[in-house]
Amino acid sequence: MFKGEISKGRGAQLNVRNRFFELSHEMRDDFLEFCEKEGEIADKNKTLYLNVFPKTIVNKVKSPDVGMAYSMNMYQGCEHGCIYCYARNSHEFWGYSAGLDFERRILVKKTAPKLLEDLLKKKSWKAHPIVMSGNTDCYQPAEKKFQLTRQCLEVFLKYKHPTAIITKNALILRDLDLLKQLAKDNLISVNVSITSLSEDTRRILEPRTATIKRRLKTVKELSDNGIPVNVMLAPIIPSINSHEILPLAKAVSEAGALSVAYTIVRLNGAIGEIFTDWIRKTLPDRADKVLHQIENCHGGTLNESVFGLRMRGEGQIAKHINDLMQLARLKYFKNKTMPKLNTELHKQYKDGQLKLF
Repeated sequence: MFKGEISKGRGAQLNVRNRFFELSHEMRDDFLEFCEKEGEIADKNKTLYLNVFPKTIVNKVKSPDVGMAYSMNMYQGCEHGCIYCYARNSHEFWGYSAGLDFERRILVKKTAPKLLEDLLKKKSWKAHPIVMSGNTDCYQPAEKKFQLTRQCLEVFLKYKHPTAIITKNALILRDLDLLKQLAKDNLISVNVSITSLSEDTRRILEPRTATIKRRLKTVKELSDNGIPVNVMLAPIIPSINSHEILPLAKAVSEAGALSVAYTIVRLNGAIGEIFTDWIRKTLPDRADKVLHQIENCHGGTLNESVFGLRMRGEGQIAKHINDLMQLARLKYFKNKTMPKLNTELHKQYKDGQLKLF
């Protein structure tokens, strides 16, 4: 039962102080369908798209436990509004709050495709898979308007360079034509995030994301077209979605996913305050229980920053979650595996181009 004033259609319920500063457009689409169906009025503050001009677009990932060497983000901030999102803290570097600002003020890097092409053309660049959405979702609502992700996929295809995508948005199916061409040369893999099979849970955790039904359909359609899919059951939040690990794994395996991965929620930086405010307003009957169980997974704190431990947790609750994941893999993914992306074609492409001169 909800308690207090709730900002409909947003995840965060407040703006928190920026550690570094003391301190338009509106898109109405299927991400707000639930508001209309329930007769609710979504938050009226329009989402602002602000142009920024970075000097580079591909980042070297220094964290040793995230499973990627390079990432790129065409957008900073994300209208999806996932309350637990670790990327919220990055908005503070731009002078905004990790709370509502993260969802309402989206920074758009229109030069991303050109910056990517400039990198891939360099003689010194050696091909490594570049992950789109290492921070924020490359298929968030802004992509419908700006199509920067599609343009970057075209660059990857042109230069025969491997890439991977992390998303929870069915909009990825718009680019099925490019994904199929990349898949022919083993240059693409997709990670779809699915945190629950319950629409009620999705609506409060991830208010402007695609429905669970549409995400499962996305996994199936990608898989049916030969595009390898890993599903991120992330984050696992004790007493919110931790009981769904086995049914989630079963559902995504049946949809065609080749593997599953997970993390245990950690509320780093400003996210601890944002999440605590949110759960006390949204799920007041279990707020203390959830917060204490998250602390139990991280040595008595809401956040763990030690590499290798921070996303897997420690203690009995974390062990139980890990055991369930191992069982899920044995039960539903025993004879499945994700293919390794092809890094050889890019070198051949560049060598071939040089022979023309």
